[in-house]
Amino acid sequence: MSFSEANGQRLYYEIHGEGEPLLCVMGLGADHLAWALQIPAWSAEYQTIVFDNRDVGQSSYAEGPYGVRDMAADTLALADDLGLDSFHLLGYSMGGAISQELALAAPERVRTLSLCATWGGSGRYALEKARLWGAQVERMSREDHIDTLLQLCLTEDYYENLEGFSFLRNMMLANPHPQAPEAFVRQLTASTAHESRDRVGSLAMPVHVIGAEYDILLPVWKSKELAELIPGSRLTVLERAGHGANLEHAEQFNAAVLAFLASVEARVTA
Repeated sequence: MSFSEANGQRLYYEIHGEGEPLLCVMGLGADHLAWALQIPAWSAEYQTIVFDNRDVGQSSYAEGPYGVRDMAADTLALADDLGLDSFHLLGYSMGGAISQELALAAPERVRTLSLCATWGGSGRYALEKARLWGAQVERMSREDHIDTLLQLCLTEDYYENLEGFSFLRNMMLANPHPQAPEAFVRQLTASTAHESRDRVGSLAMPVHVIGAEYDILLPVWKSKELAELIPGSRLTVLERAGHGANLEHAEQFNAAVLAFLASVEARVTA
């Protein structure tokens, strides 16, 4: 078990494989276990670093409110502690918002930026969503909370795969480090206040935006909007995939990430 004292937080992390570093930032309510279907594929080619954000998994819980920029500072401090002068950066959902802020704060550190099932901002709409969803979570049982997340992240097709769905649901319920409701609400509040649409146009590193065609939590048009705001970015839309594309369409998602990284390496060495 490895921990880093980073930006006043104690972050749990794991390193898999060798090669150029690929630092992966997970989304709302999820810990490093959510990368289980990515680690084998990515660590075969890259040193893949996964970790638990503050307020989830085995990392420390916050003592008060914070923002996405604070979580970006956590991530950068982890990179510092691991001696990563520069790295490929990949963020999923809330992790994509965190990754945008990190890339804006320290662009010289980010070799490539992959923004998956994420968004640039939503204004007052998102703040109201956080208020309503947060109030629901505080009243829910843990089982109902997990079932709600599954409804938001998976497609109708996946619900028909009873064996796969049941396995995933049971794995989430059996997580030995369940997130406390108040921690989920703090992460939710931080993520829904995210707004970078007026700044991401300055990003100059290679950027890959990956959206999911059937995403109901963060609709694909949010990915398209983000890609349009970043000059020279590449947009990939995963067909028939929902917000949990990393789980439901892991092979397709993994391949899209690796193809982008390989294309950048090819341009550099050409």
